[in-house]
Amino acid sequence: MGKATQVSSSTWDTEVAKAAGLTLVDFWAVWCGPCQMVAPIVEELATEYDGKLKVMKLNTDENPDIAGKYGIMSIPTLLFFRGGQPVDKVVGAVPKKVLKDTIDKLLSPTA
Repeated sequence: MGKATQVSSSTWDTEVAKAAGLTLVDFWAVWCGPCQMVAPIVEELATEYDGKLKVMKLNTDENPDIAGKYGIMSIPTLLFFRGGQPVDKVVGAVPKKVLKDTIDKLLSPTA
């Protein structure tokens, strides 16, 4: 499979808050240039880490309540959750290697 799935306020609890394992949520908006730059990288990561990492996308314009709850002030923000709790975050359009390094660190047995 390996495709990033849209998440919204109505599906947040099921998809993220109650999700087992590591979940990456890409907070983005249609008008955000850097978000458009990072989107293909997020899709690649969804494929590469299929079965190890759940990848979700949340449109901050359509779901301002969730963005506000987690203090998202700049987008893109990539927030990592484990057991429904935020465990790490990357802000801005960063190279794929930065995201891979973060994911690998969070997936390592010592994380």
